[in-house]
Amino acid sequence: MGRLQNKIALVTGAASRPGLGSAIAERFAAEGAFVYLTDIDVPGVNQVAEEIVQKGGKATPLQHDVAKESDWDQVFATIRADHGRLDVMVNNAGISLLSTIDGQSTENYMKVMDVNMHGVFFGTHRAVALMREVGEGGSVINMSSICGLVGVPGTSAYAATKGGVRLLSKTIAVETAKDKIRVNTLHPGMIMTNIQTAAIRENPANYDTFVAGIPMGYIGEPEDVANCALFLASDESRYITGTEITIDGGITAA
Repeated sequence: MGRLQNKIALVTGAASRPGLGSAIAERFAAEGAFVYLTDIDVPGVNQVAEEIVQKGGKATPLQHDVAKESDWDQVFATIRADHGRLDVMVNNAGISLLSTIDGQSTENYMKVMDVNMHGVFFGTHRAVALMREVGEGGSVINMSSICGLVGVPGTSAYAATKGGVRLLSKTIAVETAKDKIRVNTLHPGMIMTNIQTAAIRENPANYDTFVAGIPMGYIGEPEDVANCALFLASDESRYITGTEITIDGGITAA
């Protein structure tokens, strides 16, 4: 306990349960961080924050559309007013809108880009600026995917954003390393979130096939991703930047 004691953290896309953002926010709070949770789903993010507080953690929920720069400005204005610093930024919010290339609409492609790619840029840009201003470094954790590492049919727009997040993060990591700002990416595979549960429900016939493709033989839990985020957020990873952690039960190793 206490691995993030007194650190100020921001986690986007934290309303869904089970979900990666909510699991990360809960893990951070349990380790002593003051966590800002944001999402477009206000009732959802309020509930997650309330449960964190009930367990003795420190959390503030905020309404936030990551595709809107004005929303980012409001979120960071709140953090500045409350604490004047940010130690950990987790750009987790994202959407998929999966489709093969022949069925991919320009409208959906641009929507995925706005949330998954531009949203990560907006957040990283502002986090780096505040961390540099404070002068004590920090950790930026950007959520990518195994779709940002290997080709997965039906994910063209999603994969484009996740591959972009990976290289955006590496580039910024090099630019900010001397400021003691670390920028890394997480690459989950099949994790039992609400999105994954819906996919299984819609395509139960292929569930066994999906699981059979995982060398470890089972789908991961949000906590598996949250534990990796905790490591990257903590001072235990102080010499790690510009890299990625793959959390996929061995899918991309095969």
